[in-house]
Amino acid sequence: MSQSAPFVDTWIEEEDDIQWPPCDLLSDEPPLETDFHRDQIDLLLRLIKSLWQDRQDFYASGNLTIYYNQRQLKARDFRGPDFFVVLGTEKKDRKSWAVWEEDGKYPNVIVEILSNKTAKIDKGLKKQLYQDTFRTPEYFWFDPISLEFQGFHLSDGHYEDLAPTPEGWLWSQQLALYLGVYAGKLRFFTAEGQLVPTAEEQLVEAQARAQHAEQELERLRSQLKAQGIEPNS
Repeated sequence: MSQSAPFVDTWIEEEDDIQWPPCDLLSDEPPLETDFHRDQIDLLLRLIKSLWQDRQDFYASGNLTIYYNQRQLKARDFRGPDFFVVLGTEKKDRKSWAVWEEDGKYPNVIVEILSNKTAKIDKGLKKQLYQDTFRTPEYFWFDPISLEFQGFHLSDGHYEDLAPTPEGWLWSQQLALYLGVYAGKLRFFTAEGQLVPTAEEQLVEAQARAQHAEQELERLRSQLKAQGIEPNS
């Protein structure tokens, strides 16, 4: 799948009349609706940033405004996906994503977290926008209440459904990861089917391994003692 299409200014005016917006635009997104939404977005961000901590060629964010129209301050023509990843760009903090300041790049992957208030827009207007204007290669939506999960990939200019695995996971070619529901949350899985763990899960796993190793060591000590051998000698 190719990278996102280059930005094309949708406003045709005389060059002298173009009012170039400031380059340091702040995000202009409303507060998240529920704890479920905030926690899910935060989880995806922590996971991808941890997994790709050694990479310097991507930007991941959530509930951050994407400005794609150079007259956006007047037309309010912008969107803020709940979670998105841009590939082939500089890894640095940003106040917003202004397409004309980012070499015309749009997100490679977008995830919207559905709610009763936004589901109709996410499945209709936003899906059309991400398909026709953003040309985002992959689009997913997830409902943290009903656990509805669906994904699409761009093919010949139109979104087609991604086929789920027997586990219900969907493959992201852009991320080289599966997305799937685990314990009520949208999570990433490796190509080998391993859950991408959080830092907390890694700690628990490490503690479990250490406890198992100690138990195994104690078992060996007991065997030696039963044979009349002092383990520490």
